Amino acid sequence: MKKRILISDIARDLGISVTTVSFILNDKSKEKRISEALTKKVLNHIKKVGYKPNQLAKSLRTGQTKILGLLVEDIGNTFFSNMAKQIEKNAYEHGYHIIYCSTDNDETKTKELIQLFYDRQVDGFILTPSEGLQETIQNLINNNIPLVLFDRYLPEVETNYVVSDNFNGAYEATKYLLAEGKSQKVGFFSLYSNQTQMRDRLEGYMKAIDDHKSQAYIKKINMDEKEEEAISLIHEFLVENRVDSVFFATNYLAILGLKAIKKYGIKQPKIFSFDEHTLFGLHEPRISAVSQDIHTLAKEIVSSLVREITEKKKTTNKIVVPCTLKIRD
Repeated sequence: MKKRILISDIARDLGISVTTVSFILNDKSKEKRISEALTKKVLNHIKKVGYKPNQLAKSLRTGQTKILGLLVEDIGNTFFSNMAKQIEKNAYEHGYHIIYCSTDNDETKTKELIQLFYDRQVDGFILTPSEGLQETIQNLINNNIPLVLFDRYLPEVETNYVVSDNFNGAYEATKYLLAEGKSQKVGFFSLYSNQTQMRDRLEGYMKAIDDHKSQAYIKKINMDEKEEEAISLIHEFLVENRVDSVFFATNYLAILGLKAIKKYGIKQPKIFSFDEHTLFGLHEPRISAVSQDIHTLAKEIVSSLVREITEKKKTTNKIVVPCTLKIRD
C-alpha cells in the first residue's frame, strides 16, 4: 500500500493553501472566485499524484457513503448473478459501489440484513422482497430511505419498483406452445408463492389456456422442497398427465424437470422456461425460454434509485420491462 496523499501534500507541492485545494475539490472554484488557470493546475496535479479523497471524511461531510445495498433471493441463481453484475456496472458509472447478500427468501434473514445495511448507512436499497416484508419496507420509506424493489413488488406498499412483464411473457410462451408448437396439453410448474412475479406468470399461463379453450395442468412445488422430492413430484405429474409440452415458471424448476426426465428415462416433452440459463442452449434438444432484459432492468433500477437519492424528493416509479421469447429446437 502506498502512503496516502493528503490535501496538505497537494497544497505544499503547489504552494497554495489547504482551503483553496479543498474548494477546488468540492467544485466551489467559481463560487470562491478561484481562477480557471489555478483550478486546472490543481486538478492536473491531483491526477498526476493519484490523490483519492478520504471517503469516510467525505461521507461525514455530505451525509452519503456512495454505497448501495443489494439484497437478492439467491446470488447463485444465474438470473440474480447476471443482474447483480449489471447493477454493479451501472452503479459504478453513477459513482456508487454495491454490497450484496442473498436472502434465501427467508423473512427473518432478510430483516436482519436490511438492519445490517441500514446500520452501515448505505445510501439506498435494491431489494427482491420475500413475503412478510411489508412493514419493514414501509418503515424504510417512512424514514426517507431511498429504495427500489425488483423482480417482484409489494402491492400493499407504494414504492419504486422495476419488474419484467411476467404476465405477457408467460402468456406469449404458453400461446406459442399451443399454436406454433401444436401442443394439445400444456403443463405448468410453479411454486407455492404469493409473490407477484409467480402470480403474474400463472395468470399469463391461464389466460393463454382460456383463449385457446384448453385444459390447464398445473403443479406447484414448495420453495424449500428437497431436490430429490421435487424431481419425484415432477416425474409423477408428467407420467400421470402425459402432457406434450411443459412451461416452467423459473429456470431452476426447468433444470429439475430435465433431471427428472433423465433420471426416470421418460420421453421429453416440449419445454419452455421462464428465464434463461446457459444450460438451455447446450442441452439436446435445446430449451426455449422467456428472456428477461437484464440490461434494461439494471439500468432502470439504478437510475430510479440514484434519482431519488440525489433529488431528495419522494417519487414513485413503477417500471415494467418487456420480455422476449427465445425459441429453440
